[in-house]
Amino acid sequence: MAETSPGSVRLRPIALPVEHGGWGFLGAPIILGLWVAPSVAGVWLSLAALGVFLTRQPLKLALGDRQRGKRYPRTAWAERFVALYSVSALLAFLAAWLTTTHPFWLPLLLAAPLALVQFRYDLLKQSRSLLAEICGANALASLASALALCGGWQLVPALLLWLLLALKATAAIIYVRARIRLARTIPTARAPVYLAHVIALAAVAGLAAIGLVPWLATIAFGVLLGRAVIGLLPHSLTTPTAIVGFQELGFSLLTVAAIAGGFMIGW
Repeated sequence: MAETSPGSVRLRPIALPVEHGGWGFLGAPIILGLWVAPSVAGVWLSLAALGVFLTRQPLKLALGDRQRGKRYPRTAWAERFVALYSVSALLAFLAAWLTTTHPFWLPLLLAAPLALVQFRYDLLKQSRSLLAEICGANALASLASALALCGGWQLVPALLLWLLLALKATAAIIYVRARIRLARTIPTARAPVYLAHVIALAAVAGLAAIGLVPWLATIAFGVLLGRAVIGLLPHSLTTPTAIVGFQELGFSLLTVAAIAGGFMIGW
């Protein structure tokens, strides 16, 4: 592979993810899992997840350069960050494994195919496709279940945390994609956004009715539906994309708080 002449390299786009929404999809399960079931092993597992999350960006760059048969000044830096993050993730995972008294691996194993689908799209340079984003967010959501298991939860309630976050993340991705397209005057149907939120709300309400999830979670999903309806109104589409991102972060934190609070108070 050809080596280009050395030059200044911007490290931030190599070391940190360029998709800012990914931080929210990582933070939500970590906050929820450690909130409802704090544990030392959970902290280590969260650090391991952070390491894996950070590895993705430099790994995409390094593999992309290799696919093109090129070696740029950034390539070596990307490889260094891959090594740093992956080793850190492995060490943190081993620490979680050694400090836990409860097996936590099953949700992570179940989420592995979703992560592989996203990675495949990364290699195809289609990481912003709908399927890739949904698979990536839902894979990260499994961390809530693993953290709950670390803290001593039973398997079924722990998996329900994953389900709740997966429903939230999927609906949010469909909503944000539609809102951005509409703001750019790209013809986009609103019906799939409303349908995704109604299905999520109905699923959560059904689970609450049989006592598997708290009613506070249902209220939170109702708020998300209202947000989607208002957010796609013509006058709302003038809001800058950066502000929309902060709004989504706020709604994510609100949903996490409702789920955690509901499980803790039993309502």
